[in-house]
Amino acid sequence: MDSRPHYVVGIDLGTTNSALAYADLGRGEEAAADLALLPIPQLVAPGETAARRLLPSSCYLPGEHELPPGATRLPWGDRPVVVGELARRQGERVPARLVGSAKSWLCHPRADRTAPILPWGAPAGVPRISPVEASTLVLAHLRDAWDARFPGAPLTAQEVVLTVPASFDEVARELTVQAARQIGLTRLVLLEEPQAAFYSWTAAHRQDLLAALGSCRLILVCDVGGGTTDFSLISAGFDGQLPALRRLAVGDHLLLGGDNMDAALARQIEARWRTRLDALQYAQLVAACRGAKEALLLAGGPPRASLAVVGRGSRLVGSALSAELTREEVLQTVLDGFFPRTGPDETPARAARAGLQELGLPYAADPAVTRHVLQFLRRHGPEVEQAAGIPCPGGLPRPDGLLLNGGVFTPPAIGERLQQAVAAWFPDQPPPVLLVNDQLDVAVARGAAYYGLVRRGLGLRIGGGTARAYFIGIDAPGVSRQGLCVVPRHLEEGREIELARPFALRVDRPVRFALHASSQVRAELPGELVPLDEEQFTPLPPIQTVLRGEGPPGKSRGGTPGAEIPVRIRAGLTELGTLELWCVAEQGGTRWKLEFQLRGTVGADETPSIVAPMPRKAPEAKELVERVFGKKPVEVDRNEVKGLVRSLERLLGPRAEWSTPLIRELWTVLHAGLARRRRSADHERIWCSLTGFCLRPGFGAPLDGWRAAETWKVFEPGLQFVGEPHNWEAWWVLWRRIAGGLEAPAQERLFEAVAPHLRPAAQGKGAVQTKRPKAGGRDELIRLLASLERLSPATKAEAGEWLFGLIQREGPAPHLLWALGRLGARLPFAGSGHSCLPPEQAEGWIERLLALPPPIPDGLGFALVQLARLTGDRARDIDPALGERVQQRMRGLGAPPEWLQALQEVAEASAADEQRIFGESLPAGLRLILSRR
Repeated sequence: MDSRPHYVVGIDLGTTNSALAYADLGRGEEAAADLALLPIPQLVAPGETAARRLLPSSCYLPGEHELPPGATRLPWGDRPVVVGELARRQGERVPARLVGSAKSWLCHPRADRTAPILPWGAPAGVPRISPVEASTLVLAHLRDAWDARFPGAPLTAQEVVLTVPASFDEVARELTVQAARQIGLTRLVLLEEPQAAFYSWTAAHRQDLLAALGSCRLILVCDVGGGTTDFSLISAGFDGQLPALRRLAVGDHLLLGGDNMDAALARQIEARWRTRLDALQYAQLVAACRGAKEALLLAGGPPRASLAVVGRGSRLVGSALSAELTREEVLQTVLDGFFPRTGPDETPARAARAGLQELGLPYAADPAVTRHVLQFLRRHGPEVEQAAGIPCPGGLPRPDGLLLNGGVFTPPAIGERLQQAVAAWFPDQPPPVLLVNDQLDVAVARGAAYYGLVRRGLGLRIGGGTARAYFIGIDAPGVSRQGLCVVPRHLEEGREIELARPFALRVDRPVRFALHASSQVRAELPGELVPLDEEQFTPLPPIQTVLRGEGPPGKSRGGTPGAEIPVRIRAGLTELGTLELWCVAEQGGTRWKLEFQLRGTVGADETPSIVAPMPRKAPEAKELVERVFGKKPVEVDRNEVKGLVRSLERLLGPRAEWSTPLIRELWTVLHAGLARRRRSADHERIWCSLTGFCLRPGFGAPLDGWRAAETWKVFEPGLQFVGEPHNWEAWWVLWRRIAGGLEAPAQERLFEAVAPHLRPAAQGKGAVQTKRPKAGGRDELIRLLASLERLSPATKAEAGEWLFGLIQREGPAPHLLWALGRLGARLPFAGSGHSCLPPEQAEGWIERLLALPPPIPDGLGFALVQLARLTGDRARDIDPALGERVQQRMRGLGAPPEWLQALQEVAEASAADEQRIFGESLPAGLRLILSRR
């Protein structure tokens, strides 16, 4: 089989639909005229295959006996997961098994994009996959379809251009590349979707490009897809026979698109029905609205469409609810809600809207695309003046060309509305010219294929390089946070830059590089320092790693663990289009590649902690700890060991006031002395107590993930002095305090250790009574159990029944109510929303708590507000009628105003609430925000 590329292939991996276009490299310049689409075979009904121009980017996870044998057979064999049209159709009937909008989840910065979290809100028993896996499945289907069409020229041997939103962060790009490589695509280049759309337009006008552009010098590309809205500004110079095209700017991440329009229509229908659907019914309604919208807005589509949602239980009257949508209703919703006419000074709303979070994703607070366009233009007015020489009166650049992309613009009225809105901001100028792309649904795929030809010199290339500048965050006491420029804007692909200034790199010890990006107009050169601010800089997932020195692990140059060596930083953009960072030793040239943190989220370890100098007496405090746990034997009597915490408080002040940097530094000394915890029972107890206190809550400061993982290594060896009850109590407190920083497998292991102490004993005749292990502080075991937020919902439900059993036998003690509130919380403290208890289960717990007889127990209000607070995610929120009952009870309890607010609207937890949720004080200077992912 020939491994040489014969084709250049463009793939549009879309949120709603995907497409593949290609060109024959053997045809040279004629290939641009023959850009072809690949008809994609896919299941359209059980056991029925047909070719379609688009592949719905939907994955369906069928139940064991849901489809008959052979129903998922494709020309290239059976697949356990259905992809394409049948997946979307089945998902409309059974939304709990449908994975849609995976691309939106791929760019969700507060979700673990590699974890099996989809379908979002699916009930127990439904298998889950990660956003990366879902993207891989769609790409694999396209590969198999290609290979079936061209068996002698497999896709893995071709040149592939894969498109991504211009607003994708670096991790989303890396994960897209990872998905492509998992199916064997190694000859791969990434291209931003707005550029692909413009390349498609230039391909269609390659013979008369100057005439087609006319007098357009500044073109605004507005790409509204299924999940994201992207903006780009492209300048066109006319110095020669061909225009000089340059991409000047791209918009920031904007999670707004067709999914939001479907949700808006669904909320209208729901209001018409005067009922509130549960999460699965709502997902079914959104899917139905999507189908109706697409049918009604097609040219020549029907004037009206019917939709229905199957009833569930006693909440609805009858077995189903039905409604009708007209073309005029859909068009009006899209025009008024997403493309309203705006004044030239309007800005997007910043306040969160719960309704836009109902699909589990952090959609843009303001759905008005026109306001986001206006904000984008204002931000980049200086760049237009500086780089393109185009005047911008009042700082607002006027685009004289408007290229629209995305299926939403299929009805001419929507594109015309955007054209009118832009024209109204420049009343003395003619409206921008609409540059029309034929076949909007496949323009990105066609443009990607054409770009592959352009890279071979067979077309006009858009210059401009990277649209963002990249910075490494640097903290220094007494000054504002600084960013070191490592990649300037407009650096071309394939270029590498070495910073002139040297750095001291600590090897064989954990290091962390905080990364930031900015798409704002900046003139910094590589190596320059600038102040970082939230308005202009977007944080990226950090690089956290241990860079090994030469020699065996733990030994760096010269045999000194943790030695610092001089290095220089090299940064660049690969030909693939992704960012690379390297540290290069000045002597010897050893190179360390710095990898992005692809697993996990930007949330936990990225909460900014206070930048403060260490206390003056910190060295003395470290010496006190080292006297007890240091490697060299020191004569320390028992009272000095037992009084270590008191000694530290006399030196540093009350421990509740110790700052985050201080206690993390003390943890370093404690961790170095973990082997010496076994010197005596007092050593072990104090080590556990102080280690947990210094690392609490297990996250929130740089490198806490590494610290928690290092501390976890102590668990399996276990306690040395197992006969000491106080040691057992300190042991469980340690793990409860740092549970937020432990991954799911570690939390599951803790559950296995705790369960024998708390699981009810077998009852009845013939029950086998097993000897229970020594508990050592049952109340602390319960608190630890409640802190394991990464347990599965089913496990949490089981643990909740244990607690209700204790309440029934012993009464509603405050620590039992606190534990129930933590286990069933709607907003996790450190975990992810996909592991929250289902709302139906939480509602059952609320009913049981509301039914507790008087007197009202302490802690009831806390438990109720955790179980009932609003998240804006319908997959987690309880029934509003029950929520109103909870509010009434809370008013009767004299609940604080912030608790009532949390029951009425989506609101952040206060600092006092965070401490109540954690169960004790948080480190001084550490501010956390409850996760909404």
